[in-house]
Amino acid sequence: MAAHVLRLRLALLVGALRGGVGHAARAGVGLIVLAAAVIAACWALTSLADGPADVLFVVTVLAGSALTLGFVLAPVIAGGDDPLDPRRFGVLALGSGSLAATLVLAGFLSVPILSLIVVSVAGAVAWGEQDVAWTIGVLSVVLGSLTCVLFARVCFGLSALFVKERRSRELTGLFGLAIVVIVVPTAVFVASQEWNGQVPVALADAAAVLALTPLGAAWALPGEVAEGGTDSWLVFGMAALTVAALWFAWRWTAGRLLSTTERPVSVRERAGLGWFSLTPGTPAGAIAARSLLYWSRDRRYLVNLVVVPIAAVVTVIPLLIAGVPFEIAVLVPVPFAALFLGWLPHNDLAYDSSAVWMHIAGGVHGVADRVGRLVPVLLLGVPLLAVAVPVVIALNGDWRLLPALAGVSVSLFFAALGLSSIASVVAPYAVSRPGESPFQQPQRTGSGGAIAQALVMVGSIAVSTPVLLWAWEALIDDPAMSDTAMWGGIGIGLGVLIVGVAIGALAFSRRAGRIMEFAEST
Repeated sequence: MAAHVLRLRLALLVGALRGGVGHAARAGVGLIVLAAAVIAACWALTSLADGPADVLFVVTVLAGSALTLGFVLAPVIAGGDDPLDPRRFGVLALGSGSLAATLVLAGFLSVPILSLIVVSVAGAVAWGEQDVAWTIGVLSVVLGSLTCVLFARVCFGLSALFVKERRSRELTGLFGLAIVVIVVPTAVFVASQEWNGQVPVALADAAAVLALTPLGAAWALPGEVAEGGTDSWLVFGMAALTVAALWFAWRWTAGRLLSTTERPVSVRERAGLGWFSLTPGTPAGAIAARSLLYWSRDRRYLVNLVVVPIAAVVTVIPLLIAGVPFEIAVLVPVPFAALFLGWLPHNDLAYDSSAVWMHIAGGVHGVADRVGRLVPVLLLGVPLLAVAVPVVIALNGDWRLLPALAGVSVSLFFAALGLSSIASVVAPYAVSRPGESPFQQPQRTGSGGAIAQALVMVGSIAVSTPVLLWAWEALIDDPAMSDTAMWGGIGIGLGVLIVGVAIGALAFSRRAGRIMEFAEST
């Protein structure tokens, strides 16, 4: 017995050491990456010290606003326990004001804030080279850092008050998708701007607007002082008012946290309901949650997802070999990928195997079934297209074509989804069963499957033909047609999607018996 206990203790010790080493390694890699990013940011700011003041102004305001927004969103997205939660220090018998001030000072002793201070000091040094008084630079650093700390404190406190449970992995993933959809296109657009020693008009306008908001006022102060205009007082007033408002909000939040009971710690996320806890408690929501589980775990779905980007990129090679210019050939993969993404659910009922009986036996309305099954493809396709379209346009170099490419992609994607909603009910065909190899296809007695696949593909292209013609005209002749292609693509795509879901829902309700026969026979 003693030997067994000793071996058990040794095993636990080895496991703890492995976990500790792994955690330390990940933390070390994170610190190295953060240090490299801080060094690169400082070098970039100091390299602008001898350049035009308007360039330095735009860079500092945009970067400072983005960092401040990060301190606003991080507590809400992460959803973890706050180490500086005022309720942890309730035993110290401090007043809410004293405790709030102490926690704000403690908030400066964190790696993100210290990194922010280092970068902001580099910006203040750069402004010093622009003959801005060092007191203004120090004031900007203090106001900017204090704004970020207070934003983080307030957002952590509000999250603790009003968010009843920790963020699940699925919800965090959705937040991440939303951020990617916003940040990546914006970053690509900013990187594509041609400076040529001057500030692009779009970036200058964005910086001017952000300078008068709580996100960018503190970082814009040195630039406004360098220009010598009267707006510097307005910017300073906005920065000071932001700090004051955040302080009062944090003090109220701290007092509210101290006077309320701590929310119970939720169970581990793996023991929860996953996607079922996020989707609405409706038939469509339940079907969407189950479809999301299939798309994230079933190898048959994952193989289809992997094939789409590979097939889209491969289409460029024959075009380049045929002599098509790169700036035109690079536009092809995104509409091709949009078409294939919308085509993927054309046989989704067959992948359900015998589980479709739950929908039929439960009297699920056809609209709920059709809409619920489209949720995974929409969650995948919309972010992918939102990122891919601006990236491809940046490679092309002509941003006037952005609306046209977006319209073509939306039209093909939504039209294929609408036609797939019909085909999967009217003409399902046998596929490999759950657990089998996705490359092992069963024998088929008829050609209905091939016809259904072709009709969805050809039909999507056919209904999108006007959009393709408008986009082609914008490419070779009149860039003004780009807006027509965008709005036309959105209208046609949404129209086909709505009509397709309606027809598919009606077919699902009327063909329930045949669907059950198909599920049992295959």
